[in-house]
Parts: sequence; C-alpha cells; structure tokens
Amino acid sequence: MSQNDEKARYVVIMAGGRGERFWPQSRLARPKHLLPIVGDRPMLAQTIERLAGVVPPENILIITNTEQQVAVGECCPELPIDNIIAEPVGRDTAAAVGLATLLVRARCGDATFAMLPADHVIHDAATFRRDVDAAFAAAECEDALITLGIPPTHPATGYGYIRRGEVSGEAGGQPVYAVGEFKEKPSHDVARRYLESGEYLWNAGMFFWRVPVITSAFERHASELWSAMEPIATGLTAGEPLAALLRDHYPSLPKISVDYAIMEKADTVRVMETHFDWDDVGEWPAVARHTKADSADNVLKGAAIIHNGKGNLVVGTGKRLLALVGTEDLMVIETDAATLVCPKHKAQEIKELVKRIGADAAWKHLT
Repeated sequence: MSQNDEKARYVVIMAGGRGERFWPQSRLARPKHLLPIVGDRPMLAQTIERLAGVVPPENILIITNTEQQVAVGECCPELPIDNIIAEPVGRDTAAAVGLATLLVRARCGDATFAMLPADHVIHDAATFRRDVDAAFAAAECEDALITLGIPPTHPATGYGYIRRGEVSGEAGGQPVYAVGEFKEKPSHDVARRYLESGEYLWNAGMFFWRVPVITSAFERHASELWSAMEPIATGLTAGEPLAALLRDHYPSLPKISVDYAIMEKADTVRVMETHFDWDDVGEWPAVARHTKADSADNVLKGAAIIHNGKGNLVVGTGKRLLALVGTEDLMVIETDAATLVCPKHKAQEIKELVKRIGADAAWKHLT
C-alpha cells in the first residue's frame, strides 16, 4: 500500500460514554474508557495502541464530550490535540457518525474511515489488525456499509445480533456477507436459537465506509439529521472554529443511534466475521474473565483478603485492607469517595443506582 493510500484511511473512536455500570470507579469526568478496567493502562490507550500500523496517529480522531476532553488528551498524548473533538451534549451515535463524516471529509474528501468503540477488550492485536485491514479493503472496493460481526460464544442477551446472509464478495482474503437483518437484544431462549442456528453474529458497533457512501446513506435514510448538520458543514468549509459550530448547532440535532437511523434501513450493509478475541466488558463481573482468580474463584485487586468465601470480586485502592468473611459471589468496589457492595447477579442494577445518586443533591457529585 502506498503512503497516499494509507493516508486515505482514518479511524474515529467514540469515547463519550459514562460507563455507569462500573461505578464508583467510572464517573462522568473519568469513565470506563479512561480507566484500566482490564490491564494496566486505560482502555482508550489500549484501543489506540492496537491501531499501530493500521493508520498513522494523525489519522486517528476521538469524539468525546466537554467533561472528558482534557482527560482524553492526557490519555492520548501521541495524538494531535486538534484530533480530540468534544460534543457539547450527547446526541447518540448517529450524530457522532455524522460529525465524523464531516471531519474526515474536511481532511480528505474521499477517505475511508472506521468508527470504533473506545472500551472493548481485545488481546489478540495482530489478528485485530488483519481483520480491520480486511474491513477497510471491503469498504474501499464496494459502495457498501461494512460492519464487523463477532461469532457468538454463548447465548448473550446483552448484545444486538446480525443475521449473516450469503457471501457477496471477498476482501483481504476474507469473505464478505450480505446482512439479512439486525436484531435487538433478545431473550435467553431467542439468543440460544440464534447461537444454535450458526447464522447470527454479535453486533460490536465497528463500522467501515467511504465518506461518499455514508454521506449518501445519511441523505437517503436520515435526511432530517443530515440537514440539521448542514450549518456545521458550511462553517467547517468557511474555516469557522469547530467548537463554536458545535456549541451553536449540535444540541438541536435529532437523538438517534446509527443502527436505527441507517444500518437497519440501508440495503447496502455487509458484514465480515472477526477472528480475534473480544469482550465489551459491560459490567464489573466481566473483569473476572480477564483477571487471575485464586483457588476459590475470588478475584482480588488492591489490598484484600477473603476468609471462607468464593466467587467474589474485590477491587480496592490499596490504601486500606478490605476483608470479607463467608461471602459468595459478592462484589466490593472501593474508591476514595465511595464503596459499592453488590451481589454479582445484581450488577445490571448499578446503572439505576447511579441515577438515584445523581438525583440526590448531596451525592450528585459522585456521578
């Protein structure tokens, strides 16, 4: 690949979430992707490290929010500061993709770019890079919207699914499939049928497309949103400051996901299967899948000791000893400001807990 071709590829990382299920460590100003939830480095830093050799650092953009902009910059010193873009308010993923399209178009009109999440756990970086390169190739050789699908390993109910259709082509030595349909998070029985059929993949939210192709998709399937972004596009062309354009126009954009706005409507969507390990680590119990446990299946991080207990997850600051006696399948997560105690099977309720905390003036600062 020539240097010119390489510079026609960009990666845009979406890093504006709150990671509420990882409270109390994850907070609005320093959420999940800015923490070493798995590994020794922030998850966003690991994501960027995996992209080494895929695109140069100057071709990596990050869309975050104003509360996290400084922390993201500190986490990613290898990126130009202008590559870190802050949304003044969150308007869901369709607006983020639209903004990414305008930004990449302003830099290189016919470029191919990827939209990737900031906080997935992937250990096999070499295979990840090969699959990403193949997805880029697919997007470059066909006027299609390319997504990566994860082969499911169990009947998960927390992920969306993609039904894989017939082979429609080949790119990077890998098959490209038509997409039969997108399915929302299913019940356990439905997820089990998906798994047994062998036709479904997990939707990991990894997308690849050329600027003209995604622009056409917006014009056809999300015209209201695309029209509302026109003042931002015009301002960028005129050289107006991006922050001011976003402040003035972004809050009025329709709030909708890119899946609903475009992917589920377009007839040019293709999917490629991944071959790397993958975990979106959506809640605290998932940490145990990536951390060595003791003989009783306890996972301990920080200063902690468990007597006659099993299956517990304890994450401490190391400043004080956390001691548990006779507990089973319990999570204890300590920070300087708050401590969470929760059964593992109730982890999904942490998000609701954070809402209650945020509604209390006395504790709102802890969210």
